[in-house]
Formats: sequence, structure tokens, C-alpha cells
Amino acid sequence: MKHKLHGPDGARPVDALLAAYSAGTLDPSLHALVASHLLMKPDSRDFVRALENLAAEELDHVKPEALSRREERLAAIFDQEPVRQPARSYGSSILPAPLQHYLGQDLEAIRWRTKLPGVKEFRVEGKGRGEASLLWVRAGRRMPSHTHEGSEVTLVLKGGFSDITGHYARGDIAIAESDLDHKPMTDANEDCICFAVTDAPLHLTGPFGRLLDRFFGDHH
Repeated sequence: MKHKLHGPDGARPVDALLAAYSAGTLDPSLHALVASHLLMKPDSRDFVRALENLAAEELDHVKPEALSRREERLAAIFDQEPVRQPARSYGSSILPAPLQHYLGQDLEAIRWRTKLPGVKEFRVEGKGRGEASLLWVRAGRRMPSHTHEGSEVTLVLKGGFSDITGHYARGDIAIAESDLDHKPMTDANEDCICFAVTDAPLHLTGPFGRLLDRFFGDHH
């Protein structure tokens, strides 16, 4: 299932993403991404809180229905053993707590793989329907021009980058829809670390991009 990130006319795609978060409909990868964004960008919390309050008001108008086998269901709940998660110690200030929990490790433990010259990737396996990756991109590096079959949602964790839609710094969310052909460039003064979630493969464009796509597109 792909998440449609288009909002109503005039609404930002990020608002549609925050609305899906407040409704609890996001995959684990996007849920961790948005929760991390909310920790780093407190201004977005008011929007999410307003959506949650609106949903709570709607519940007041829902007619209650009797729960079948109520006592049996309650007994089953109380009989369950509590799930105890082992304590974890994270040593990185770059990864917010929701993303640390999602990855299950801190930044220092990440095993990076070279994706392209100046670009390292850690791909998260088996934690959602889309594809989630940490990307470490060298300062001043221009990525190859590319498009997407679906959506790409990127959270900046360190440094920043720019493309035709604007500049994004730590805590910002960039959303690239399928009709966007862009070639992001990282800031010149600092390496950029991002967490990116895609729901379909990206395609490198241009003669050089198509050549790289042949050699790197299917390699992890």
C-alpha cells in the first residue's frame, strides 16, 4: 500500500503526512520519521495536537455499541504477560529517540555501504512495506538527477541540502513526489545525514545517471 501524500488544494504535502501520523495510518518507518521530526521541530506539534483534538471531538458523536464477550476479552487481556524491552544505550545525539528505537542501534554501530561516490547507505530491512535507508552524503556533493515511481520522504538529521523545492536543514522533512525530477546538493560546510523512506524505486535520469543506474541501481 502506498501512502498518498498529496493534501487538499493549497495544503502542503508535509501537512498530509502529519495528518496520517495523527490518524495512526503510517508504516513503522514513516511513523518513526515523523515522530523524530516532531521532537526536532516543536512547531509541528501544535498542528498534530489540533488534529488529534478534532478526532477526539468526532468520537464524542459516535454511538457506543455493546462489546460482545466483554468479560472473556477483558480476562484475556489481563492474563497476558507484559512485554519487557531490554534497556538500550544510545551514544549518538544525531538520531532522535524514535529513530533510534526503530533502527535498534545507534549511529556508531551502523554498517555503511558505499552507494555512489561520496554517498554511503544503510538500508533497513523488513520493517515496513516501503524501503527505508539512512544516507550519509559528503559535503558539497550533488546527487545524480533522478525521479521516483512513488514518493520519497526525507528527514534531515545532520547538515542540510537544497534542490529545486528549497533548502532543508536538521529536522526538516522533504517530500519528492513522482512528478519531481531533482538533483539535491548537500551544503558545502558539513556532511549530510538523512533518513529516507520511499514507496517505489527511484530512477536516475540523464546519460550519466542512466549509466550509474545500470551499475548501482540493484546493488545494496
